[in-house]
Amino acid sequence: MRKTIFMMMLLLCACIGRSIAQETVVTSDTVVCETCDVYTQPQPTDDRFRVVTNRFWSNWFVLGNVGMHAFYGDYSRFGTIEDFISPDINVGFGKWFTPGIGAKIQFGRSNSKGCSKYENYFTYGDPLTSSNGEQYWKTKMNWWDLNVNAMFNLSRLFCGYEGKVSDKLMNQFILSVGIGGVHHMNIDAQRNEWSGHFELQYSRFFNKLKTFSLDVKARAILYQTNFDGIVLKKDERSNWWDGNYGFTVGCTYYIKKRHWDRCLPCERPVYNVVQKVVTPQQECPEYGTLEFFVFFPNNYSGRNDAPTIAGAEVNAIDYLASGIYTQTKFENADAVDSRLQANRQLKGLETANVATKNINAVAEKAGVTCGYEMSSTPISLSMNADSMKMFKEKAGWYYSPIYCGNNTWHYRVDNATATQRLIDEKNYKESQSFALNAHAGLDIIKENLNPDADAELYSFADIYGAIEGTDGNVAMAANAESVEKLNEIFDNGRIIYVMAEGFATSQDNFIGENAEDVGVDRNKKLAFNRAYTVVNWLKGNEKFKRVSNNVFSINALPNPIMETKATSTQGLDAKLKRYVKVRIHYAIDK
Repeated sequence: MRKTIFMMMLLLCACIGRSIAQETVVTSDTVVCETCDVYTQPQPTDDRFRVVTNRFWSNWFVLGNVGMHAFYGDYSRFGTIEDFISPDINVGFGKWFTPGIGAKIQFGRSNSKGCSKYENYFTYGDPLTSSNGEQYWKTKMNWWDLNVNAMFNLSRLFCGYEGKVSDKLMNQFILSVGIGGVHHMNIDAQRNEWSGHFELQYSRFFNKLKTFSLDVKARAILYQTNFDGIVLKKDERSNWWDGNYGFTVGCTYYIKKRHWDRCLPCERPVYNVVQKVVTPQQECPEYGTLEFFVFFPNNYSGRNDAPTIAGAEVNAIDYLASGIYTQTKFENADAVDSRLQANRQLKGLETANVATKNINAVAEKAGVTCGYEMSSTPISLSMNADSMKMFKEKAGWYYSPIYCGNNTWHYRVDNATATQRLIDEKNYKESQSFALNAHAGLDIIKENLNPDADAELYSFADIYGAIEGTDGNVAMAANAESVEKLNEIFDNGRIIYVMAEGFATSQDNFIGENAEDVGVDRNKKLAFNRAYTVVNWLKGNEKFKRVSNNVFSINALPNPIMETKATSTQGLDAKLKRYVKVRIHYAIDK
């Protein structure tokens, strides 16, 4: 038995090896963590097959299941099926090291019932006679089993990790393979043996956080062929092994922390950027600094959208500049027609993203406002039947809100924040706009955000118009002279340094355990991810293709949260504190 326990512990240790898949969150010349003394080179972040592994005490779970099994031995030809059926009970715990690979330890208590041609430790009762005249005894082996298993989440290994809060992979298949030690009970002789364990598990989850699953398992436990105490005669052929085969039903509870992150930022990074040395020329270059602000809706950073590159299905920056409503539509227009006619709710109907590229033509045709804070009209639309039908007639599809649990959002939000409850139902809809992302909003920015005096101030619409084009409403939101000057800088100048800082408000409505810490952590992530989205957009644009990655950086501020006492997320005070500030240093050679 001691050898069995030693081998089990050795296998468990082998399963605990950890490999951290880092993903890019910051690009600069060098990134130095104040919490470590080594230089790091982060890796890309948008690959669904890459995650950052957690600390040892994260991603644990407990399980329990009950069921039935049938024993298969050397003399299973005797008796009826009832003679081989026994109940099962198993409890255990385990840990996922990555979304696809884990380990668990289980304890099982049961018995195995069968038949034997010979009397032994496990036979009982009087001998019986089979239909062909052979004599046999019934057997019963009481035992307990302790086993350790390697686990493979087939759904995530093939499909990738779905994320922290997601309605994908609500049904998962898990394969487990392990080894155990089994102890026979209630016999005079000491009997300890090996056992081999094989499980195929189907798990059904019931919420997007995946805290709890209902499990159905097909199980097999294999033993050496004399498990049932039978030693065959020389002229008899034995099975290669004895075994229990059956099904169980149970549940698994996943203990916090349950998810994995896709990036590994330093807690307090320091950025050292090496600037290019300018060779003296006949005339000195013209150096300058430009600055612009990008404002975001509440609970939105763009990090859960498609990558911010040309051709992406949903582009976070395009949504801010020219997107419509939530940028989602109902898949089945006939189902919407039927429910509108019957005055029924639309919640529950399937929705899909709408591409943001070239959305201006749709907006102009439908006569709706597009872009967040790009005009004096808010981006949210009405959900009344007349407005929806009018849009459908002009655009060809029904726009839809974003449904998530009990929340109904009327502007785009991150998947990771969609489940968060807001203080007031009015906050789920954009009810007013101050044109903060348009050139017309620069006066409000100057009055409230104190932009740097040494920098030329532009609006997000100006920058977007210069590097993406001034189609549709962008032309109305931008300033033509500003766009022309920016094009001169981007086309003929040299970008020396680009630095972004993200900010979020102090608003948070979490009331659970460690509410204050949870709220701060949520808003810090939003602030950082907003800056990351803007930098990623600039890096992927043609105007910045000649710019080295070392030129871009994100200043991860120790405290990027701006205090506000406002209860509304749609007022000016709140909107002015959800933004990314970008400074671009440039030179134009004479």
